[in-house]
Amino acid sequence: MTEAGDAVRGVELSARAYRHLDRASKLLGVGLVAVGLELGGDSLAGVALGAVGAVLALTTVFLRTNE
Repeated sequence: MTEAGDAVRGVELSARAYRHLDRASKLLGVGLVAVGLELGGDSLAGVALGAVGAVLALTTVFLRTNE
């Protein structure tokens, strides 16, 4: 049986790798939101791309750096 502290594990990155991943995910997320808006915010494809872009842009919030 594992302890509660062992069950919660996160991804740990160096500060440099985190910075690059953070910028890439934000840029890709903003790009997907822009494409979704271009397709139309009232269409299913536009809403889906906007939602995926927002989720992608926020993924690095849950990562930790080694420092």
